[in-house]
Amino acid sequence: MTLSAQSIKEIEIKGKLLDKETNQPIEYATVLVADNTTLKPIKGTTTDINGNFSLVTTATNFYIEVSFIGYKKSIFNKPSKTDALIDLKTIYLEPDLESLSEVTIIAEKSTTEFKLDKRIFNVGSDLASSGASALEVLNNVPSVNVDIEGKISLRGSQGVQILINGKPSVLASGDGNNALGTITAEMIEKIEVITNPSAKYDAEGTSGILNIILKKDQKKGLNGSVSLNIGSPDTQSFGLSINRRTENLNIFSQIGLGKRTFPNDYETINQDISNNTLLKNDGYSEMHEKFYNFLLGSDFFLNKNNVITLSVNYAFEKEDTPGTNNYSRFDGNDDVTDQWTRTELTLADNPKWQYELQYKKDFEDHKDHDLLFSAMGSSFSKDSKSDFIDTVALGMNQEDSEEKNLTDFGRVEYTFKLDYTRPFSEKYTLETGAQYVIQDVFNDYEVQDLINGDWVSDPNLTNVFDYKQNVIGLYGTTSYEGDTWGLKLGFRLEQTDLKTLLEITDEKTSQNYSNLFPSVHASYKISEALSLQTGYSKRIQRPGLRDLNPFSIIRDNFNISRGNPNLQPEFTDSYELTSIMKLGEVSLNFGAYYRYTTDVIEEIFTYTNNISTRMPMNVGTNNTTGLELNSKYSPAKWATVTADANFNFFNRKGSFQGNSFDFKGELWSSKINSKFKLPAGIDFEVTGNYRSPFQAVLEKRGEEIYADAGIRKKVFKGKAIINLSVQDVFASRRFISSTTQPNFFLSRTSARGRFITLGLSYGFGKGEAMEFSGQRRRF
Repeated sequence: MTLSAQSIKEIEIKGKLLDKETNQPIEYATVLVADNTTLKPIKGTTTDINGNFSLVTTATNFYIEVSFIGYKKSIFNKPSKTDALIDLKTIYLEPDLESLSEVTIIAEKSTTEFKLDKRIFNVGSDLASSGASALEVLNNVPSVNVDIEGKISLRGSQGVQILINGKPSVLASGDGNNALGTITAEMIEKIEVITNPSAKYDAEGTSGILNIILKKDQKKGLNGSVSLNIGSPDTQSFGLSINRRTENLNIFSQIGLGKRTFPNDYETINQDISNNTLLKNDGYSEMHEKFYNFLLGSDFFLNKNNVITLSVNYAFEKEDTPGTNNYSRFDGNDDVTDQWTRTELTLADNPKWQYELQYKKDFEDHKDHDLLFSAMGSSFSKDSKSDFIDTVALGMNQEDSEEKNLTDFGRVEYTFKLDYTRPFSEKYTLETGAQYVIQDVFNDYEVQDLINGDWVSDPNLTNVFDYKQNVIGLYGTTSYEGDTWGLKLGFRLEQTDLKTLLEITDEKTSQNYSNLFPSVHASYKISEALSLQTGYSKRIQRPGLRDLNPFSIIRDNFNISRGNPNLQPEFTDSYELTSIMKLGEVSLNFGAYYRYTTDVIEEIFTYTNNISTRMPMNVGTNNTTGLELNSKYSPAKWATVTADANFNFFNRKGSFQGNSFDFKGELWSSKINSKFKLPAGIDFEVTGNYRSPFQAVLEKRGEEIYADAGIRKKVFKGKAIINLSVQDVFASRRFISSTTQPNFFLSRTSARGRFITLGLSYGFGKGEAMEFSGQRRRF
């Protein structure tokens, strides 16, 4: 087929794509404009839910290719002359029966897209993450680091806001390695890294936003997958995902069950320098989890322009955490004076619900003109009981004792969101919307001691903590995006109302404040191989429940963490400049950034009678200047190497209780990932990670160095995949922390060891099924 048109500056290409056999629209098909001489891509797009597509190009010597997995390609040859509009009308793609028998479950490779205000990482065949949680997937994303305790940082800062499908969600809540634990690599479509978010997004997160977009299959007919995983330490899981799509209805569901073990081997040292006494603890614990979850959702297509989505997710987790702490006390002569053991058994039940209603309206005049409303509710409760027994082996300073920690926790959250997007042309767009988030949390915590055969409540460690926070936000953005340059301006207004209450002692705090958060983003395309992006945004980091709650389980009664109900939010002004280069087979992304943060939240230590207590406090300001490099190189068709490096220099100024905390420091991290296609259809991947030591206000953190690896083999013509993944191949990853002060020294180290997972996944139906690895779904 030959296209007839007349040569002008801009050409719009549009059409509609249908299945030749069923006459049904084909969604997410690729429409590519490529150079007719070099055959390299110039511009591309995908079809919408109705099979329609439209794109604009200024190229003159090109051809058009339309393709979708499981179908034969359709190619339109070089046009002899051009018009302002090339209407391909209705294109019918013919199913490719041979390729359908070789459809794989996961896309072949990960790609990166650059937008005005974000970078998008399409999650593909990251072999080392197969069967792993979203935390491990995030740790493979450039600029992101997840430490051994599950804390997420972006460009070296932990002020990160995690969104699920563009909205705050209890799916992203949890402590440390509990957060995001049941969202797996196979469930994620893409991750948006937004280091300088526009006003459309929450202002929460001083270092930026990580937006995890989950898969939701919408292919016609019945599609799905079944997965089975076994691993060490003691891991077993089964998952089933099914999708059924008709003309007016799309039903999607997931069922998962299994168990998993999280070991933790740690050591702490508390040294009183004034009298040269030392307390050492060698500890080990294992958290055993059994989990069951069920997800059911449906898209109702009222007509081609209106869709209603309903979904509900229920999960139940049962936790069993035994642990042992072996204490030894040494005097000034390094002689042991006391030894005792503290054993723990914690049992917890965690029922969780999440439900969502979403309505989307697409307008006829433009493919990006739409209105989106969503209402989401969730609840999470935790009923836990911890039994502690202290048994003395040596010395007179300790006594045998028994203790109970009882926790009754509940959290309810509602999110209402409205977004309206109005393009006035292919270049000018207006966005506006609002969001209202309601959080209501209670934590009933009690410590009981066994005294003369009776359990007696400890009034100093018992209370009920209530936390209520409402945040309402309004935003507006306007943008221009041309062929050479683009500009996006935005403003967001947020009003926060926070109240906390300690019921027994009647201690109340209240904060009510409104803030304006501007954002500016610009881009300039110097050539096809080089473009620049720059941005500014103002951000906020509100203290979370863990930061505010003074009462939580005390596993080690010589190293205690408490929240601070009087914490104030951090505020950050963030600036960045980024260049995007393409040099043959090498892709480079080089950037520089600067952040200025006020009321920085840092953990402050106090030390009394060998007991270390840490509490977050607002301490001064932080100036951070950083450089970042992301690169990708394919030396051969069978090999790809990606590298990520980040360096930042920070200047801290502040004081607390008359003590100055002014200091300067630096932090750098890097990742190198290599992928190889081996004979016999085997894929192999290895990733190396390094993070340098760095200094906080009082604490010095040690380096982290470790490697992950994975290998994959397709069987049954690609319908099934066998994966073997290893996290921390050499078991070298350690959490190391030390604090040195004039009158005390503290040290903490911990390791979780090597994780090995063997998985088998089988996809059925036509197209790429949404694979679920069977791990528990955290929310």
